Amino acid sequence: MIHAGWREIRKVVRKSDIVLEVVDARVPDITRSHALERIVSDAGKKLLIVINKADLVPRIVVEKWKKMFEDQGHPTVYISARGHLGTRVLRTKIKSLVDKGEILASVIGYPKVGKSSIINALKGKHSAQTSSVPGSPGYTTHVQLYRVDPRTYIIDTPGVIPPRGEDVFAIIRGKEPNSFRDPVKPAVAFIRFLMENYPKLLPSVYKVEANDPYVFLEKLALKRGWIYRKTKEPNIEEAAKLIIRDWHREKIVVYSEPENPLSEILKKYRI
Repeated sequence: MIHAGWREIRKVVRKSDIVLEVVDARVPDITRSHALERIVSDAGKKLLIVINKADLVPRIVVEKWKKMFEDQGHPTVYISARGHLGTRVLRTKIKSLVDKGEILASVIGYPKVGKSSIINALKGKHSAQTSSVPGSPGYTTHVQLYRVDPRTYIIDTPGVIPPRGEDVFAIIRGKEPNSFRDPVKPAVAFIRFLMENYPKLLPSVYKVEANDPYVFLEKLALKRGWIYRKTKEPNIEEAAKLIIRDWHREKIVVYSEPENPLSEILKKYRI
């Protein structure tokens, strides 16, 4: 069964000349989608990997990821869309990869990687809204396109890759806390990973000391005043949701490196 999100992505890819695959600079290996890349390749379209949130990670690490992706045959740029750092390089790269008069670009990636920030950075202050692009049939008026320079249009709505599963990888890939059947289980796995690999991080961020993930969630819930009325027990589900959201909000920052990828390290924490 094909997820509805993937059907929409396939449609967007078919209409595009170039697809910007946005990945999180903290975890490019986990927020990259080989499935998307196959779809783009099968459709004969251009792919540009955009490493967003580059301001969260040492530049040398982002450069390593860029080199690795390019060595695999994927043109890559890095950017901090919120700070508009790298936007000019991104615009130039898009035009250099597509050899035609008018270019239609789409932005696709997992939730929370900053797709809308990329679109807004490309649109800038002087972009012109339009409802269709000459030579690009099939769009109805509810799809908004923006001319971001004399040659380039961008689809105003990003394509969202649906995160699968109920584990720590789903957290990393932007799955909403309320979408988990039980957010405590993946949050506990994520907390255990942080405790064992970055022991100073959680006490620094939350001012809570604990050696066990469940104890940590209990203490965090009590600190925030999240208590069940009837039982007076700490509401660890709300605490678990906070941990998940704080990864998405970039309050928790750890990063992967090509020579020691978190995609491998996190496998032992998979539930």
